[in-house]
Amino acid sequence: MRDVAVIGVGLTEFGELWDKSFRHLIAEAGSKAILDSGISGSDIDAMYIGSMSSGRFIGQEHVGALVADASGFSNLHIPSTRVEGACASGGLAVREGYLSIASGLNDVVVVGGIEKMNDVAGATATETLVTAADQEWEAFFGATFPGIYALIATRHMHEHGTTREQLAQVAVKNHANGALNPHAQYRREITVKQVLNSTMVAYPLSILDCSPVTDGAASIVLCAAEKAKKFTDKPVKIIGSGQASDSLALHGRRDICTLDATVHASKMAYNQAKLTAKDIDVAEVHDCFTIGEICAIEDLGFVEKGEGGKAIENKITTLDGKIPVNTSGGLKAKGHPVGATGVAQVVEIIQQLRGDADKRQVKNARIGLAHNIGGSGATCTVHVLEAM
Repeated sequence: MRDVAVIGVGLTEFGELWDKSFRHLIAEAGSKAILDSGISGSDIDAMYIGSMSSGRFIGQEHVGALVADASGFSNLHIPSTRVEGACASGGLAVREGYLSIASGLNDVVVVGGIEKMNDVAGATATETLVTAADQEWEAFFGATFPGIYALIATRHMHEHGTTREQLAQVAVKNHANGALNPHAQYRREITVKQVLNSTMVAYPLSILDCSPVTDGAASIVLCAAEKAKKFTDKPVKIIGSGQASDSLALHGRRDICTLDATVHASKMAYNQAKLTAKDIDVAEVHDCFTIGEICAIEDLGFVEKGEGGKAIENKITTLDGKIPVNTSGGLKAKGHPVGATGVAQVVEIIQQLRGDADKRQVKNARIGLAHNIGGSGATCTVHVLEAM
């Protein structure tokens, strides 16, 4: 297996982007990443694109070819593949690009993630997102993702004493970080009181516990590590990559408070990197709901199971904490364009390890982790990265 480095990153603004099309967004993110990397179109061996449900959101399938065309590469006939794993589509695209280079098949790969979610009504967006749940056992009975994650939250509260205030503190922290991120959908701070008093969606989750519906795209350029210095003087190496699956429906899980796909994917990534959770300096985790971040920091090994709420309360995950988490603002404040999220997480880690994160920069960050979940945890990717 060859070493793989990230040599370029690109990101659009996240939010309700009414004046930008699907084509416009992915072309913008991709061109930024290519310019950042120093490569030309003729250097690209393949493209991998994460997109969860473009057929439902904008009525467009055949996304791989569309992205190559929108990027101006159709005349080069570069193989371009769409990757889908619900909200983990972006993380899976990163992993597929990584594996294609590590195997020796390709030398330079562009990875993108894209979703245009606001072109449909809110009810349609909800119906589209719940296709990532088990249709027979969950969606058929009216379960949506706020309801599914509310089950996880109430069980976590029952078993481990987690409080609504601790859930709210996740949102408060991530909005504080998002306020420092020029690409974030929500660039304003909020208070615990505002979270607790906001509209209830599914107890104990209020609307400010939930990530928004978002348009946006992200892109990275991957390269064989031995060739990276040809293009950039700031490469970042992917030193661990893990992927795991679990029961699609929540009722099939060993423990609904533990996302076993996260546990196993992180073990795979840690083992490959020859590191442990204690070695991570900064992390982007999948906080589609505030309980998601609490479960993630437990399942990734940053804190013991059941201690996630207390860890948030004790501020160990803030920008100046022991393990800064979701410095971008996370899905909660940065936004969650589902197919793009996993790639955008890697972009944030790259910026942190390069020292390019401006006001949200983590001091002396050398090793970072990106954690991307599909659905309620049936798919997970974890990537560990190190500044070269």
